[in-house]
Amino acid sequence: MNPAPIRRIRAQLQRLHHVARGRHWFPHVPLALLFGLGGLWLLRSDLGEQWSGYAQLLVLNVSHLQPQRLPPLLIGGGMLTMALGLLWRSRLAWTMALLLEVLGAISLLVGPHGHRDHLLLAYFAFLLAALLTSWRQFDRSSVAASTLFALTSVAMLLMYATFGSYYLGMDFKPKIGDLVTALYFAMVTMSTVGYGDIIPQTPEAKLFTVSVIVLGVAVFATSLTAVIAPMVSRSLQRIVNRKGSGMKRENHFVVIGNTSLAINTWHELARRGRPVTRVLRESPEDDELRGVDYVVGDPSSLDTLREAGAQRAEAVLAMLADDSENAFVVLAVKELGGKVRTVAAVNDARHLSRVKLVQPDVVIAPQVLGGELLAMLLSGEQVTPDFVMQRVFQQVEGPPATG
Repeated sequence: MNPAPIRRIRAQLQRLHHVARGRHWFPHVPLALLFGLGGLWLLRSDLGEQWSGYAQLLVLNVSHLQPQRLPPLLIGGGMLTMALGLLWRSRLAWTMALLLEVLGAISLLVGPHGHRDHLLLAYFAFLLAALLTSWRQFDRSSVAASTLFALTSVAMLLMYATFGSYYLGMDFKPKIGDLVTALYFAMVTMSTVGYGDIIPQTPEAKLFTVSVIVLGVAVFATSLTAVIAPMVSRSLQRIVNRKGSGMKRENHFVVIGNTSLAINTWHELARRGRPVTRVLRESPEDDELRGVDYVVGDPSSLDTLREAGAQRAEAVLAMLADDSENAFVVLAVKELGGKVRTVAAVNDARHLSRVKLVQPDVVIAPQVLGGELLAMLLSGEQVTPDFVMQRVFQQVEGPPATG
């Protein structure tokens, strides 16, 4: 198959994605809606039209709730909650969504369901594939999303431990005959305090207690990490990114990349007294860039570009080794708005036309020029300064896009 049509289709899709501002809503918004719909569908499939009544019993009068109704309520309710986390593009919500998808499918397979639920299983398989293929888009570790994940996990475990203790109450000594005692036993067991005043007697009760202890340790440790890790990571990132930075990021040049072209461009701009902010993927070694203003992060991330002041810069120069990354940087800068000029470096002549599709103000291709100049010199053709400038700096036709 000829790859040229595929490349053109891909380039057109990328352009459509940019025009529709897909970065702001795709794929996390559709996935969140589909995931929430899957949770509602599971509740209706397991519990019927009266699923909302069972949810009220769970809160108001749990003594009338049958034990087999608890798993679908917890799974379906968890899916509705994690749909909110997917809207925030939370990586933790994405992980929990995968887990709930698997638990929901198991609930459908082992439960007493009718033939109609084969369609729901297919829907869950589609959601699972969609989540797996879009995992790169869920890269945020916000404190709000992590807190939501932590609260949901603790609430689900608390309901499991409390209601399980209540329904197995006859298997404990002394017997657990009310929800208050069940809640007390659940909290003491989940926290691994273990006063020893309530002891499981049967194998079922002992296995249940072991599961509560294991899940309690795992959920509490994971939830604590989920809430604290983003705050610590963000603080460390601010410290690292602030290192060596003291200039006002406005009307400056943003040089992205650590290639030879990027380093030489930065040196020449700095030698001429122009303010420059570098954007690097990884933190440099100690004292390597002492006194240099730089930002560490994903070059195509809007947060990284904002921190580098790209929206207030005189020009943003995308000079990474990967031409596709340079194109994505240009698209991200246009999303920030403003009238900043964009320069994209091209390292492979085959990518020149595709990079031009994102409409940078200037395309610089010094490496592409080398072979052509050598061939002209060996053939005795005349090389003029105008020819060199035209080939090195390839202006994009049409007015430059400004976001």
